[in-house]
Amino acid sequence: MNNTYRNLFVIILFASLAFLVGSLPVYAAPQPQYTPFPSPTPGPDGRIIYIVQEGDTLWRVSAITGVPVDEIRKLNNLGENDIIQPGQELLLGLGGPSVQQSTPGIRVSPTPPKPTQTRETGLGTLCIILYNDENGDAMRQEDEPSIPGGAISIANRDGSISITEDTISGLDHQCFEELTEGDYNVTVAIPEGYNATTILNYPIVLNAGDETYLDFGAQPNSETMAETTTLPSEGGRKSPLFGVLGGILVLLGAGLGVYAWLVRK
Repeated sequence: MNNTYRNLFVIILFASLAFLVGSLPVYAAPQPQYTPFPSPTPGPDGRIIYIVQEGDTLWRVSAITGVPVDEIRKLNNLGENDIIQPGQELLLGLGGPSVQQSTPGIRVSPTPPKPTQTRETGLGTLCIILYNDENGDAMRQEDEPSIPGGAISIANRDGSISITEDTISGLDHQCFEELTEGDYNVTVAIPEGYNATTILNYPIVLNAGDETYLDFGAQPNSETMAETTTLPSEGGRKSPLFGVLGGILVLLGAGLGVYAWLVRK
């Protein structure tokens, strides 16, 4: 009987101990606490910077920012044995520039870009004359006429325009209208028997709406002057014209003499 009570007492004792142990609060092991790191906001230059705090290591910075240690070292040119110091700036990456908030209630609309206007090609006019520079001063006078039998050549730089036209007589320039603006080269060829008194090749920039006048001069050479000028009598020599007139008079006189002789018979 004593054994029975003793066993019952032991059972009650263990049950009480188990109840007491089960009612005790259970404490979990504390989790490591890290310094809160706010969502990174790029600066005006787009860089994301972390300021090193007291007790920070590269491993700790990596844990709280999510940037691998190797990448932090690479971005900041750090070696494996380099130690970071409090207050030191660490580059964590690059992002877009920080966004500035507009004043509440005011909506800022971006200015739409202006459409690019296609520049239309303009047209111009070139007026050219090859004139008889009678006084040889290389300056055209209003009464100095053009020289026929020459040639005018107009060509632009890219070769899309090439015009050649003979010179004509008169006092007016020969005008070439509706020429596309651009760089041109104007060349004049003088006829045989003339000598140039000005340059015969002239480069020019023709702008839209321009009406440009170019004068090129030449004058007859000595041979042409001799052929076109009647020589006066010199030293008893008569000019060819007077010789022809004299021959005609002689023939007329002879004819009249023959006619008078026949009448008398």
